[in-house]
Amino acid sequence: MELTFWTYEGPPHVGAIRVVTSMTGVHMVLHAPQGDTYADLLFTMIERNGARPPVTYTTFQARDLGGDTAGLVIQTLRDATERFKPKILVVGDSCTAELLQDQPGSLAEGTDLSVPVIPLELTAYSRKENWGASETLYHLVRGLLSSQAPAPGWTRPEPPKDRRPRVNLLGPSTLGFRCRDDVEEITRLLDSVGVDVLVTAPAGASPEDLLRIPHADANVCLYPEVGGATCTWLQRTFKQPTIKTVPIGVGATLDFLREIAAVTGVDVEHAIDEAQSRLPWYSKSVDSTYLTAKRVFVFGDATHAIAAARVARDELGFDVVGLGTYSRELARDVRAAAETHGVEPLISDNYLEIESKIAELQPELVLGTQMERHIAKRLGIACAVISTPSHVQDYPARYSPQMGFEGANVLFDTWVHPLMMGLEEHLLTMFREDFEFNDGAKPSHLGAHAGKKQSTETAAAADMGGQPTPTSPDGLAWEVEAEHELKKIPFFVRGKARRNTEKYALERGMQQISVETLYEAKAHFGR
Repeated sequence: MELTFWTYEGPPHVGAIRVVTSMTGVHMVLHAPQGDTYADLLFTMIERNGARPPVTYTTFQARDLGGDTAGLVIQTLRDATERFKPKILVVGDSCTAELLQDQPGSLAEGTDLSVPVIPLELTAYSRKENWGASETLYHLVRGLLSSQAPAPGWTRPEPPKDRRPRVNLLGPSTLGFRCRDDVEEITRLLDSVGVDVLVTAPAGASPEDLLRIPHADANVCLYPEVGGATCTWLQRTFKQPTIKTVPIGVGATLDFLREIAAVTGVDVEHAIDEAQSRLPWYSKSVDSTYLTAKRVFVFGDATHAIAAARVARDELGFDVVGLGTYSRELARDVRAAAETHGVEPLISDNYLEIESKIAELQPELVLGTQMERHIAKRLGIACAVISTPSHVQDYPARYSPQMGFEGANVLFDTWVHPLMMGLEEHLLTMFREDFEFNDGAKPSHLGAHAGKKQSTETAAAADMGGQPTPTSPDGLAWEVEAEHELKKIPFFVRGKARRNTEKYALERGMQQISVETLYEAKAHFGR
């Protein structure tokens, strides 16, 4: 393990809690010390759930370690069953409690409880959050459906002709990225082509819903990080086909519809002909000349990173200069996608490594997680969040899907606006010497006293005689004229110009940067 300030994923028990919190009629007993109950905050503060997660903690303390912590687990199991009366009890331990080796799952199976028990072995020191969510959903589905498994050699019968095809949506969960809206958008899209959604799991599902999963004609793996293992087991056991195309972007949504047609036999041509998305129109508009060939770096969970790279290249005309993921379980898929973009894949959960790569590549737009948003802000690069981990602001109250045709509209707005703001800043810079837009001009919407502070600061700077002061971590000093010239460079590439100039100066042993140095560096890196 590696000590770090930031992490892309929590430990596996957080993933387990995500699945349990997504469902109804399911409760979890987590063997954990008092400090590991922080997971509640993720749901009440970030996704703003109205109720705390259905989890009971053993919350042992230091003084309990000299006694019978296994006895504490058994008592907690009995208390939780009696108080909450769940239909299914999931039992596991946190990363800290795993060190005690009390094996709460085995203890639960050996205790006379009135509800079915699903034990979890979460292997916290080798796995992480998304894997924990995947394992929890897999064990819930397998634990409930194993008794229904047909004999070897069984052939799945043809669906009745007198009903519409139906599918399950597997993978969406709490604390997923825009899962609520994605499910609504895809359900509406499927209904438009004559396909019903039978079960969505884990989001909103009950144990009774999980028992109905085999009655669908196919499974849609919306989020492979969470639903992939379950879809594979269902395909192997119940011969249910898996629809693997994730419908993010116009092109992928069309591919998704075609795969639906191939599996269920429905006619989707009318839906393809009537596809409603503004993204292709905007991509052909005059604004597209500003977007074409913008260099973009993509990083996130594998599902969203692969999809975002495709949309960026094929639908917006961006140049994908970097692609990576922290999802090691799906690293092979990301490597294959990176090869199609001609870039080196970055498989890492070390945010410092990702920051170093972004600084090296100098993209004009970063599509990433909340972590990359912080990195991009420090580097002065435009950024849009496409994946978890994300901040509370990325769980909007408004309808904001990522999938389907409406999701493509949302992607366009979210990704392009940061670049357009850069253009706006550039235009203001072009007219900086105009009487209305120069640095000393007061904002037109403020009162008569506006701008006095700025004018005072400008006068104070003039009194300093224009002496250069250190303005970089390396101790380099920028002359006032050089700083003024730097500000004429467009906002969205100004950070890159500053870094290149400082690199040029350091390599030549310079202590201060003049206007001449700035232009020498520009000529050097332009060659």
